[in-house]
This record gives sequence, C-alpha cells and structure tokens, in this order.
Amino acid sequence: MIPARAVPGRNTNIAAEETHDIGYRQNGEGGMSEISKTLAEKLEFVRKTLATAERYEHAVHVINFDMETLCPADGMEEEGETIAFLSTEAYKMLKSDDFIQAAEYLYEHRFGSGTEQDPGEDALEELDCLLAETLHREYAKIRNITPEMNHEFTLAFNKAYIDWLNAKNASDFSAFVPSLEKVREINLKQVSLRTERKENVYDNLLDDYERGITSADLDEAFGKCKERLIPFLEKIKASRKTIRTDFLSRPVKDEQQREMTRYLLETIRYDFRRGAYATTEHPFTDDLARNDVRITTHFYPERFSSSLYSVMHEGGHALFGQLQPYEHHGKYVANNMTLGMHESVSRFYENRIGRSEAFTGLIFPKIREIFPGVLDDVSPKEFYEGVNVVSPSLIRTEADEFTYTFHIIIRYEIEKMIVDGTASIGDLPEIWNGKYREYLGITPQNDAEGVLQDVHWSGSFGYFPTYALGNMYNAMFYNRMKTEIDPSACVAAGDLGTVNTWMKENVFAKANLLEPKDWIRDITGRALTPDDFLDYLEEKYGTLYGIG
Repeated sequence: MIPARAVPGRNTNIAAEETHDIGYRQNGEGGMSEISKTLAEKLEFVRKTLATAERYEHAVHVINFDMETLCPADGMEEEGETIAFLSTEAYKMLKSDDFIQAAEYLYEHRFGSGTEQDPGEDALEELDCLLAETLHREYAKIRNITPEMNHEFTLAFNKAYIDWLNAKNASDFSAFVPSLEKVREINLKQVSLRTERKENVYDNLLDDYERGITSADLDEAFGKCKERLIPFLEKIKASRKTIRTDFLSRPVKDEQQREMTRYLLETIRYDFRRGAYATTEHPFTDDLARNDVRITTHFYPERFSSSLYSVMHEGGHALFGQLQPYEHHGKYVANNMTLGMHESVSRFYENRIGRSEAFTGLIFPKIREIFPGVLDDVSPKEFYEGVNVVSPSLIRTEADEFTYTFHIIIRYEIEKMIVDGTASIGDLPEIWNGKYREYLGITPQNDAEGVLQDVHWSGSFGYFPTYALGNMYNAMFYNRMKTEIDPSACVAAGDLGTVNTWMKENVFAKANLLEPKDWIRDITGRALTPDDFLDYLEEKYGTLYGIG
C-alpha cells in the first residue's frame, strides 16, 4: 500500500527560493509574445508556491510516518491535529486566488497561441503542460471546498483511522460505524462539490486512484476473472497434490526477520542511501522526497513469509519511487502515476519475481542461514511450493496469489454498495461474511479478521480495485519483457539490476506522463485485458497442482 498524495507532483527536495528554467518555447524570431511573457511569470509563481506548500506536505508525511510506526497510542490524536494544521496551511496556498488564477492561466494557454492539435511555438513544454493539466484536474475537485471544510475533513479522516485501529484491536465493528458513516458522507459531499464530475458517483472516487478506468471496465474484467477463476479454484481443491507448509509456521524472531528484510531489499537493489524501513500495523510505502522513499513491514513470529512478501511488495513500490525519471521532480510531475500503476510494480516484485521458482531458489540458502534450524529439513522445491500454496483464507494481505483477486472483488462489490447507498453501514459484517462464503467458502469468526482488517475505508473508497488492475498490468508487461530479456535467468543469477533497468526504461519512464490505458498500450502495444493474468494463473497453478 502506498498513501495517496495531497499535493500534485510532490517534490519536497526543491527549496522554495530555488529558481527554474522557464518552460515555454520562444517564437521563431527569438522574441517573446505576450502569452510567453505571462506564461513565464505564471509558471514561476506556480512553481514557487508549490515548493512552499510541499514543505508543509513533507512535514505532514514525516509526522504521518511517525504516527504509523513509533507514536504512542495516546499521542496519535495530537499528531493527527498537527497533520490537519499543516495540511490546511498547504491547502490554503493552493486555494489562494493568486495561485488558482496563475494555474488556470497555464491550463488555458498551455498550447500558447496554437491549439492542442497544432501547439504554438510559445506553448508550454511537455512536462509543464502536464503540470498545468494536473493542477486543473485537482482544482476541479477542490474549487468549492473551503480551507475550513478541508480542515474538518482531515480531522474526520484522522479520527476514523484511530477509531478503525481501536475497533480492529477490540474486534468490534460497531465502534467504527459512526466514523465510517462520516467518511461516506464526506466522500459523497466532496464529489458533489466538484466542478467536473462523472454521472456515476463511484466512478469519480475510482478516478482519483485510476484515471480513465470506470466501474464498467471493472465489471467486465472482474466478470472474466470470476468466470475463469471460480471453476479453476474448484479444480485446485479437488487436486490430490499435497503441498507441505508446516515449516511456514515455525517461530522466527523479529531480529532474524529484520535481517531478512535488509537482505531482500538489497537483493532487489533498493537504495538504502535514499530509503529506510520500519514496522507498523498495516505495511505501506511513502515517497517523502526525491531521496527519501521509506517502507514499512510487520513481523509475525510464526508467519515469517508474511514479512518476506510484505517487504517484496513494499520494496516494489519503493523502487518505483526511486527509479522514476529524475527530471520529473524538478518539473513537479513526479509521482503523477496512478495507484494501479504503482500496484502493478509492487505486485510484480512480490509475485512475478518474489514467488517465482527462480527467486525462491536464489534466496533459499540465505534464508536458511538467517533462520538457523528453521528450514534445515526443507528442500528448495518444497520452499517454492510452500510459498505458492493455494488455500482460501480470510486476510487479504496474507492471501495466496491465486485467491487474492477474490478479496479485491469482494471489497469492490461492497464499496460500490456503500457509495450508492444500497448497503447499510451497520450491515457490512453480514454482507462481508456472506461474500466470503460465496467466493471462497470460508467465514470470518470475528470482525478483526473480517470487515475490519483493512485501513483503507477510514479515508476513502475506490482504492481496492487498483490491486487487481496492478496484476493485470504486470502480467501484460511481463510478457513484453520476456521478448527482450530472460527475467527468470536474470533472477536466478541474482541479476535484478537488468530487470530493474528494463522496468525503468519501459514501465517507469512514462508512468507520470500517460493515463493508465495509454500507458499499458505504450508498453505492450495492446489494450488492457485480464487475459494475460488469467492465463498466467492457470498455467502456473495448473502445473503446481497437476491440473491438465
């Protein structure tokens, strides 16, 4: 999980007083048109304002990281209030009349004296044009939200997080109901106040995380997933293949898992000079700054594989942050990629790399060394099969690769019901449990392992589908990757650098510049489809379980 951003193109390394090259094209005679002069002035003002606002946002992210990793329980509310104050200060800057006027001028004149089809020589350069479009899109969302309202919303979301955490610890959903109802109310109000919005309310929330993807797209894609995966899951359940998993529950000390964490991050080439890691209740990654991308994990003494794959997942997010084009930071378009793009990378490193036989074979000797006595009677093949066992389970973050998609479909179907009002908040545990019985044949025994297991609904709706979209994206670009390099051979040899370079040049390079559907087509030459992912699952698990 990687948190959403409050300021477009966060770039907290740029000082407020720093100057920049002006991003416009001079006319053919070497002079400057009136549009060029005004564009230059507005662009410089926008950049300086963003630089100052991002100083506040940087502080917000640092405090939020502390809140979710080190802050004592009784100090959380005060930290939440500080976050709300600093966020409001940044919000005021982006809501000032001068900033809005300048940003809107950039948007309206981004093509200079020309048009989108035929930009003038005084048009903004590509990255500046992208910034103008991003600011306009964000302004359309907040134009009618006052700083006072924003402050109120931030306080409500922070309270919802605390209430969720307390409710989860007590396994009592009723303690979270008032806050969740408030979150729903705020989300609906925010959508209603937008100056540009889609007719379908949920599509607006989804668009915040995955621009251009609609619920109609997801209904079609998830329909295909259910059509193929439900009967295949039954074949897996009927298989006579027995996969050994006893060693996965053997106790491993936190100190040993911490050593494993560092080893895994070093293996995938995470740059510790520009990153760090800590532990938290719900693992996440945060791009604090250009040279500060942090991850978190959670150690379970009798489930070391949980931390192993949490680290691989969050490490993928972090590599995306560390390897995006350097010049995008100075132009304020860094981190403009969508959450689905991000999840495609995190789940690529977690599953396509991390759960591959090549990778488990690579790390097995070292893991055995770090965990003395734990894996002495386990073979490399048993280790590979064990971390890929298919076993319908209740916890999304602990789900196996095959059944994971069902966890997302369940949440997607429920949050649509929350948003459109067809589900009462108080009835969610019953609805949740019913869907788990329907899709996976299991039922939560309490709220903590059921409807309260995820933090996401303490702030918004529309995030969950990005996980499944990420799987679909990375299945497509993995197939493209195989036409140029041999990723399995690279991984088996410990050469993650070659894989990372391919990702940097093909996946990361244009992620900030293109909408998801255009981005995946640019990488693969094909339109988004779930078929590559479904083919991969059927091939891998058909082989693993001896299904013809």
